[in-house]
Amino acid sequence: MSNSRPLTTLEGQLEKIIYHNKENHYTIATLKTGKTQSLVTILGYMPDPNLGEALKIAGSWETHPKFGQQLKIDSFEVILPATIEGIRRYLESGFIKGIGPKTVARLINHFEDNTLEVIENNPEKLLEVKGIGKANADIITGAWKEHHGLRRLIKFLQENRIKTSYAAKIFKLYGQDAVETIRNDPFLLVNDFPKIGFYIADSIMQNTGIPVDESKRAKGCVMHLMQQSSDEGNIFIYKDQLVESCENHFKIAPDIARDSIKTLIGSGELVIEKDPCDTNANAVYLKPLYQVEVGIANKVKALLSIPALYTGLDSRQITLEVLKKLAIKLSSEQLTVLEGIFSHRVAVITGGPGTGKTTLIKSITAVFDALGKTLRLAAPTGRAARRISEVTGRNASTIHKLLGYNFTDGLFAKNQDNPIDADAVIVDEASMIDTFLMFHLLQAVHMESMLILVGDVFQLPSVGPGNILSDMIKSKKIVTFELKKIYRQAQESPIIVNAHKIRRGESPDLEKPSDPENLTEFYFIEQNNPDTVVKTIVELCSKSIPDSFNFDPVNEIQVLTPMHKGVVGTFNLNQVLQKRLNPNPVLLEKTGSTFKLGDKVMHLINNYQKEIFNGDIGTVCDIDQKTNSLSVNYYGRIVDYDFSEMDEISLAYAISVHKSQGSEYPAVIVPIMTQHFALLQRNLLYTAITRGKELVVLIGSRKALLIALNNDRPQKRLSSLANRLMGR
Repeated sequence: MSNSRPLTTLEGQLEKIIYHNKENHYTIATLKTGKTQSLVTILGYMPDPNLGEALKIAGSWETHPKFGQQLKIDSFEVILPATIEGIRRYLESGFIKGIGPKTVARLINHFEDNTLEVIENNPEKLLEVKGIGKANADIITGAWKEHHGLRRLIKFLQENRIKTSYAAKIFKLYGQDAVETIRNDPFLLVNDFPKIGFYIADSIMQNTGIPVDESKRAKGCVMHLMQQSSDEGNIFIYKDQLVESCENHFKIAPDIARDSIKTLIGSGELVIEKDPCDTNANAVYLKPLYQVEVGIANKVKALLSIPALYTGLDSRQITLEVLKKLAIKLSSEQLTVLEGIFSHRVAVITGGPGTGKTTLIKSITAVFDALGKTLRLAAPTGRAARRISEVTGRNASTIHKLLGYNFTDGLFAKNQDNPIDADAVIVDEASMIDTFLMFHLLQAVHMESMLILVGDVFQLPSVGPGNILSDMIKSKKIVTFELKKIYRQAQESPIIVNAHKIRRGESPDLEKPSDPENLTEFYFIEQNNPDTVVKTIVELCSKSIPDSFNFDPVNEIQVLTPMHKGVVGTFNLNQVLQKRLNPNPVLLEKTGSTFKLGDKVMHLINNYQKEIFNGDIGTVCDIDQKTNSLSVNYYGRIVDYDFSEMDEISLAYAISVHKSQGSEYPAVIVPIMTQHFALLQRNLLYTAITRGKELVVLIGSRKALLIALNNDRPQKRLSSLANRLMGR
């Protein structure tokens, strides 16, 4: 939507281009205003700005802490010159490559002050000009379309009250004829631009008066709702629920919605099948999700149909090898797992903190070494892979790296035709693996290999669709070793003891130590006011915890919160913590975020080109204000970001609980408030607490804590994997 603040309109000439990103067209420039000739800084999305260009800009004023008042562009239009001299300067400005002053002179001599109108509306007349053949005419026409096509698109989006930040992506896909393409069929946007496409298309139809094709709109709506359901973690959606959503949210009649679903099934975009648990219900799938879920079930069944290779191992052999390699004496529970696990092609090890999952991974590697077999270790994220590598002393990689993911073409080098060269693959933090990634992993597991999945099934499920680890266990077709015993050292940890209490729905020990000098690992600070909670968090991070526990306030203390918005959300907490913990001046600002040298930041998406992954945390080590770029130190690796890439990072003094999965921190602070009601779930609280290695501080209300403990019914994800594995 357009900016809702009062708009100011200025006319002037583009005096200086401070920054321009060719990919997304974000621009910072100065405008010399017409009457006063004063210079105004403007910033926003502006394709191909040219010095000296006359512009009419509507925008809202913002005050930057360093650069003062700036006009944020809401909309702009180029004021095309009307005089012959103005036209000459405009055409010679350089946006038409290969056309020099002589050609410009010929055009103006022939068409005079109609020159620009001819290029825009009657390009075929260019051939009338002596010395301009078809090749030159095509160059002029193509350059004009390219230069003005994106601007036409931006204007079109502005007129329809759609964010112009989408323009670059739309233009990249549809090209110079983007406006015509969208006008002809707005609902092309639904599949080409998931999440936003349907809203853009609907807004265009409402604002332009284009006759509504109810069938196309309904199909677009169905696909939009299917994508939305997938984003929420579901593999399918019930047909009746889908029809109901079309009617309730978008006023599409049920019969039209049903016809659209039928059409989309016929065209192969959707798949429908009876739900084995409810024969009266029909489950509707996006075809790719249906195919990968079926593919997972088929590959698991195929692996399970082949006898295991290591059934001859006995407890004496295993004990000797583990003792020799690791100097670890196994418990009877661990020995039982190790004796059993080698008798299966696919196995799951699950258990809470302190139950010995890591010890078992190390023991399995020791036995495979003794057998002379090759083994690969992997995890869903870079930070989880680094952690398992540190505790085992063996190389571990992300699953994407193990599978040879190619960033350019989006394909995996390892697959059923080129499987992973290993006798066994162990994947840690398996609760984080979504349906698509599990499909590609299984495709690449050799039919003669073992696959061992290790994870805590009680933690939050994957960000992507599906509930893989839970469904595999639920099917009872894959042998599952659930570790229940908490080992002696772990029994002495209040963090682990309280984590298991929370896992069982019991209240953790919230009593303060009677001796103030007796520092413990688990605290609860009762505060009911959100503003007071924020002040307390700042005090804990900046003084109380560093003074008492000698932790570095930036690198060793992590605030984990359920939400992004609100007083106790990540956005606000990051601002107040940055102000308190980093006294350096603000050096760079982008989309509401300010960055300073020394800032703690998190990478937000998987970037395989840079080999930096979603959730990796680093420190800003360099900022170049001239080029609007910065560098981040990730675990000793320096990664550079230009201005257009800064949406990939955010401040990380406070992060969401979801983003913390697969990581551990020396100290964590977890605000838990009734304002977080929608996300107060037992597994979220459990996940947050188990991120802390040496110190966990809960701060908030007892009522919110009680809500989370009692809410053991997190939103159920719709999937059929367990049923498929059971052969239903």
